[in-house]
Amino acid sequence: MVEGPIGVGKTTVCNLLAASWKAETVLEEVEENPFLERFYRNRRAWAFQTQLFFMLSRYRQQRKLAQLDLFSRRLVADYMFAKDRIFASINLQDDEFALYEKLCSVLDHDVPQPDLVIYLQASCDSLLRRISSRGRPFETDIGRSYLQQLTDAYNDYFFRARKHPTLVVNTDHADFRRHGEDFSRLLEAIAGHSGGVESFVPRLGGRR
Repeated sequence: MVEGPIGVGKTTVCNLLAASWKAETVLEEVEENPFLERFYRNRRAWAFQTQLFFMLSRYRQQRKLAQLDLFSRRLVADYMFAKDRIFASINLQDDEFALYEKLCSVLDHDVPQPDLVIYLQASCDSLLRRISSRGRPFETDIGRSYLQQLTDAYNDYFFRARKHPTLVVNTDHADFRRHGEDFSRLLEAIAGHSGGVESFVPRLGGRR
């Protein structure tokens, strides 16, 4: 699975990996959330509705995966179900989050776990630039402070929880779509992943 904050390039990497591996893709249904545009205009007023829609949408998709024969096909997803808690932790008030946690803890048992998570990182400057370049109208109100808060929450999850085998990829100076050598190095890093949490910088070609 490919993960990371808004604008980091998850879907691009997911599609490239799927093409390289002849795998099927599972893409998050972002633009179908009817509350998302209102959420970015007023996070406090629309956070709970937005989060519940995403949780149920992601759960429905993940349950479909759980019913497939995962040994007979290769799947690449541009999100993991656990991301829902990352967003909920920074967007919901304490009482809302307590209610959310009760529901999420029930659903969480039914979703498949990733063999490997490719966690894409980027600076806020890079994220803002990429968000602007893709031109989604509902993302125009995303601010630097929110992106920083989200990035910190992602880092906290992956570096503290360490729940999944993870390859952390710095994407600030990488362009996987236009520069084939960046993507080739990424494939090599994935193939050489030995478990736990490892970091990789494509332009330097190094893992640690």
